[in-house]
Amino acid sequence: MTFVTIENLSFRYSPKQPRIIDGFSLSLRQGEIVGIPGPSGSGKSTLLRLIAGLEVPETGKIVIAGRTVVDDRTYVPAEKRGVGMVFQDYALFPHLTAEQNVMFGLHRLPRQQRAGRVREMLELVRLTEYAKRYPHELSGGQKQRVALARALAPQPSLLLLDEPFSNLDEELKASIRRELRDILRQAGMTCILVSHDRADIEDICDRAVALGVPLAV
Repeated sequence: MTFVTIENLSFRYSPKQPRIIDGFSLSLRQGEIVGIPGPSGSGKSTLLRLIAGLEVPETGKIVIAGRTVVDDRTYVPAEKRGVGMVFQDYALFPHLTAEQNVMFGLHRLPRQQRAGRVREMLELVRLTEYAKRYPHELSGGQKQRVALARALAPQPSLLLLDEPFSNLDEELKASIRRELRDILRQAGMTCILVSHDRADIEDICDRAVALGVPLAV
């Protein structure tokens, strides 16, 4: 069953620039994990921002879980798309602790369940002892793990990962790859991961797709 459909998606940052994404199409089944490899500047992160609703495409259509979130007549704002995203630059709230950052997206969850969910996520990313620390008190890798926990906490229908392991050491990276794949599988979560590191895609994804050309994993 097709869960996400992207049709003829195009985008440019200004009318005078060439398209960074030009007529891209992709379909994902529910629960499928798709990787998009490529170097910086290839349009990978821009594609995620278009899916999340953080940019508006020049042309194209995106459907998530049977609902059109953008086309030439429709635009559903980011907060109403049911999409979770981990940014390469973390995008943490500096005035909130690690646990408060993770809790931020859980306002729809019953209050008595929130603390348990935050604890579960911090345990997953091995940051339980850092729960009360603010972002400026964390290393780059710790910030990235808080961002991953925050995106997973609300159990989004679609998860977008933008270079999610770029600031982790190799040992922890390998461990979190395995744990993340297990979580996505258990939740039946549909996911798009972009990375310049093919190992991320090979360890986690069902298949890889370039911006236009399917690749073997």
